[in-house]
Amino acid sequence: MRAFEYQRADSATDASQAAAHHGNTFIAGGTNLLDLMKLEVETPIKLVDITRLELAQVEDTDDGGLRIGTLVTNSDLAAHPKVLANYPVLARALLAGASGQLRNKATTGGNLLQRTRCYYFYQTDSACNKREPNSGCPAIEGENRALAILGTSDSCIAQHPSDMAVAMRLLDATIETQKANGDTRTIAIENFYRLPEDSPHKENVLEPGELITHVTLPAPIKGMHTYDKVRDRASYAFALVSCAAVIDKDEAGTLKTVRLAFGGIGAKPWRDEAAEACLVGTKGDKDAINKAADTLLQDAKGHGQNDFKIVLTRRLLTQIIERACRAQGV
Repeated sequence: MRAFEYQRADSATDASQAAAHHGNTFIAGGTNLLDLMKLEVETPIKLVDITRLELAQVEDTDDGGLRIGTLVTNSDLAAHPKVLANYPVLARALLAGASGQLRNKATTGGNLLQRTRCYYFYQTDSACNKREPNSGCPAIEGENRALAILGTSDSCIAQHPSDMAVAMRLLDATIETQKANGDTRTIAIENFYRLPEDSPHKENVLEPGELITHVTLPAPIKGMHTYDKVRDRASYAFALVSCAAVIDKDEAGTLKTVRLAFGGIGAKPWRDEAAEACLVGTKGDKDAINKAADTLLQDAKGHGQNDFKIVLTRRLLTQIIERACRAQGV
């Protein structure tokens, strides 16, 4: 690990101004950043510690939602009574991620910003457009079993790794930030992440020094909340394919709410509202499921080792819809 300077921020403004300088970055839980620093994938000049800021609260909003401070840990958020009662899909997604020890340190804001687990991104002796722009993407012809099949480009096929962000995308979360000049803004999570295109090193829309301060959830969505995660081992593994879902039906068994967000398959948390619309108003029959899967996967592209994700995503979608249709009282 390379030497670095350290500064403890006393306010969000101090933190943003300090981190706006080239080579400086925020640190909170550090569960991803420290690993990247040890491998010299990340080589910050200064770490700006934000852990003493008053941003670790979960508050009610006027419209019945929740406002979550960026420093709320994954463990605390998963165990929060109102998350368990009103947003169980989020609690399940959080508990499906990493280990208990990591969840005790990982923060809400940091989780949204974690980097891909692409093999080549972590190998500093390898080319990687995400780590070193215009150096190439060996994953396209190389080891790509875990990588994305949607939203990729000729420059990058890395997958987004977060479980929590998939649930946040499902729930239409908004992200509140503060810039170095003191301005604040609110960003819908659907607009927060960038697709790789020809600049995969630009992963989100944050400006230098812009600090995530809160994540806000709208009022709860009625229906069955689920988070299904297919992975290579039962715990402490990233998703090959995952799906966060909220599904509700009427007394006749007709689906009236269908929300689906996928992880493991996209360059960002992946939601396709056109695919959801194929299921609304149906009883989840085979034809409707196939139409939804075809819509979701129409632009999917495998690169050899990850071709299986196309079939696996279709099977997971089918499993979730069929289970919802069988469930009582949804």
